[in-house]
Amino acid sequence: MSKLVVEVVDAYDLMPKDDQGSSSPFVEIEFDGQRQRTQTKHKDLNPSWHESLVFDISQPGDLEYKTIDVTVYNDRKGNHGHHRNFLGRVKISGASVPSSESGSSVQHYPLDKRGLFSNIKGEIALKLYQVCDELPREQVQRAVPASVVAENEETGRFQESQFNETPFQEINGGRFQESQFQETPFQEINNVNNFDEEIKVDEKKKKKKKKEPEVRTFHSIGKEPEVRTFHSVGTGTGGPPPAPPPMKEKPPAVEIRADFAKAAAPAASVMHMQMPRQNPDYLLVETRPPVAARLRYRGGDKTLTTYDLVEQMHYLYVNVVKAKDLPVMDMSGSLDPYVEVKLGNYKGQTKHLEKNQNPVWHQIFAFSKERVQSNLLEVVVKDKDFGKDDFVGKIVFDVMEIPLRVPPDSPLAPQWYRLADKKGDKVKGEIMLAVWMGTQADESFPEAWHSDAHNISHSNLANTRSKVYFSPKLYYLRVHVMEAQDLVPHDKGRLPDPYVKVVLGNQIRPTKVIQRTIHPVWDDQLMFVASEPFEDYIIISVDDRIGPGKDEILGRAMIPVREVPQRLETGKPPDPRWFNLLKPSKAEEEGEKKKEKFSSKILLRIFLEAGYHVLDESTHFSSDLQPSSKFLRKQSIGILELGILSAKNLQPMKMKDGKLTDAYCVAKYGNKWVRTRTLLDTLSPRWNEQYTWEVHDPCTVITIGVFDNSHTNGSKDDARDQRIGKVRVRLSTLEIDRVYTHYYPLLVLTPGGLKKNGELQLALRFTCTAWVNMVAQYGRPLLPKMHYVQPIPVMNIDWLRHQAMQIVAARLQRAEPPLRQEVVEYMLDVDYHMWSLRRSKANFNRIMSLLSGVTAICKWFNDICYWRNPITTCLTKTSPTYGCSAFTSGSYTPR
Repeated sequence: MSKLVVEVVDAYDLMPKDDQGSSSPFVEIEFDGQRQRTQTKHKDLNPSWHESLVFDISQPGDLEYKTIDVTVYNDRKGNHGHHRNFLGRVKISGASVPSSESGSSVQHYPLDKRGLFSNIKGEIALKLYQVCDELPREQVQRAVPASVVAENEETGRFQESQFNETPFQEINGGRFQESQFQETPFQEINNVNNFDEEIKVDEKKKKKKKKEPEVRTFHSIGKEPEVRTFHSVGTGTGGPPPAPPPMKEKPPAVEIRADFAKAAAPAASVMHMQMPRQNPDYLLVETRPPVAARLRYRGGDKTLTTYDLVEQMHYLYVNVVKAKDLPVMDMSGSLDPYVEVKLGNYKGQTKHLEKNQNPVWHQIFAFSKERVQSNLLEVVVKDKDFGKDDFVGKIVFDVMEIPLRVPPDSPLAPQWYRLADKKGDKVKGEIMLAVWMGTQADESFPEAWHSDAHNISHSNLANTRSKVYFSPKLYYLRVHVMEAQDLVPHDKGRLPDPYVKVVLGNQIRPTKVIQRTIHPVWDDQLMFVASEPFEDYIIISVDDRIGPGKDEILGRAMIPVREVPQRLETGKPPDPRWFNLLKPSKAEEEGEKKKEKFSSKILLRIFLEAGYHVLDESTHFSSDLQPSSKFLRKQSIGILELGILSAKNLQPMKMKDGKLTDAYCVAKYGNKWVRTRTLLDTLSPRWNEQYTWEVHDPCTVITIGVFDNSHTNGSKDDARDQRIGKVRVRLSTLEIDRVYTHYYPLLVLTPGGLKKNGELQLALRFTCTAWVNMVAQYGRPLLPKMHYVQPIPVMNIDWLRHQAMQIVAARLQRAEPPLRQEVVEYMLDVDYHMWSLRRSKANFNRIMSLLSGVTAICKWFNDICYWRNPITTCLTKTSPTYGCSAFTSGSYTPR
């Protein structure tokens, strides 16, 4: 008989249930009517059991249809669970249990609630596998139903597939491998050569008309190393199947989650095709990095909580402020000083200042503690010369004596140090320095010169630093062009064909052309995107269409955007105004200013729509749904924290230059953009930078992209940063106060197909600060009220979105260091509105899946009409409900 072994390893971060803020947990496991429990760990919220519980499997073929219930309780009285509190539970499908101990691994399962009001948290680590006893040959080959259990990837259900033509067909052969039976039982069976037993077996074969089935076990390569047993009616040849190659062991630091295996898989109907499985390279892999948010539950350093979602990295900081009274080194009576900071093989330099005995630098250097190769830090002042630079003086620090500074401590105050010569004797001149040991949480970290960028020039150093950017506040500008009066054409002998052209920055929108009139009425509404600060002008131009491609300006008006009123919500729009149309010639404009005898006029209603949200990214992946007006915005509901830890297996992007990849990350949520520092020439960068956003709506998405920096070696300004990949995380899928640490695949769609360029390790946590506001959000519409009361025409949405992205990209490109246009366009999906064959095929498949039920009914009715199944057709013909004229008239002849 087979056995099920459940090894209860440990649990952590359990919910305290007693008055002392602790619990006494034990685990109770129930399987197939059998119930066992572990020992009680008294007063321990992070218990460790390492106990193995063994259960009998009555029918191994039915294991995948059964459920393993794991429940964690708090033993209140210490009397073996008679008085207990519920701490959480996990339901595991038997289909996910490997068939051997070698194919199993420790899985971490988050504890589920029992009811809506249960207050549960924490995880439990389990290891499950089967143990097969030695069985006789007849029992191994006993008859089983001729069905194959296939897993539907989309629904997670397990369905039986019936094969009529072939006793057993290999489904998607590249995805299944035969598992390894235990060799010892089969060897013992094959060695039994009892003549009487062979005669009995031959007699049984003669009596049976049907061939005996064979039992085959297949490994399913899916989300976790799991083993499924497939029964089929075979040829009865007997003997064990060949053994597969051994399973690869998983890395110890990376564990694959088994959240999908919480509930048992229900039995389903017959299915005739195997759904394709998702590529394992494109799945998420959970990690266990040593971050403070996890370690503090197990006795970690609780004081280091400023950056608790990233691994702590120590740096040696040197702040070179200024110097004074430096000695004269040149024949000109001055010197060109600069400072060289040296630690082992790493050396950083400040800018040299010409002819200055009292220079001021204000430059910070950061040396990674992992790369410290010396116990001495040297700060040397030198004089820039044509040949060899002259030595002025130096200061030497013992690295072991440098003080440690931990935020939120105030910055370390710089001090004056007297310079010394090479022998250690004091010389003329002093330098002001501040030297301390810190972490990446230090406020000097973003502006510091890093030792890993030692070969970067000062002009390119700014392109490697981490920065925070903010998108400009955007508004929709509505221009209602009503009518014009007294237009004067250049040709007095003909009536004009006028139309209005409105220009705002790079946005140009025309109205329709009115034929043959000097008093045209358009009544057209045009919409634009405006941004703060309102420095642009709205140019209203009335043109006469003389011929194809030939226009003449009849008049022009210029209106400052800062003078345009705002409309908050569905209130009455501002009243229209008459504007004078001036001649385009400056001489005529000056004459009109001196004496306004006559001018054409145009009636306009112009106002800013402050009640809309300006869409600057795809609606499906929007990170901000707030209206433009600050008076209409929703209240904050929580905080989103993102830790950008590291990446691995990146593709080399600079092979032509003999380098690897200069990678940096960009994250966007709401109007806040963050950029990490650039790590040079590595395929496994470790950033360990943490950022925070304020959340106003849970139905939003955060986007993280990885790029290769093309401006680290003096490249031209028109060089483009190459995209490596992008990750999106929807906030509504995150549990509150839970830390998520995963490796996310970096996928890019290329003309050759989907390509994986590496993996990005992120840590995420969403903290709710206002439960009432959060619950209220689910009762409100997604977009502001104006989008539903006065919706924008569909034809204008994509155009306005494209203009908004152009404004954001142009504004961020003017920052220092610039967030370049290709980066902003990739993060905002500038080409999302374009037609895509891949997206069309995916949408077609979704529609066909939706209509599959109707298609099945039509096919069933067609089979009845064409007598594919005569029995069904006869039954339908005699039924008064399904009867039809073709049957009752007797005019239909079956084929």
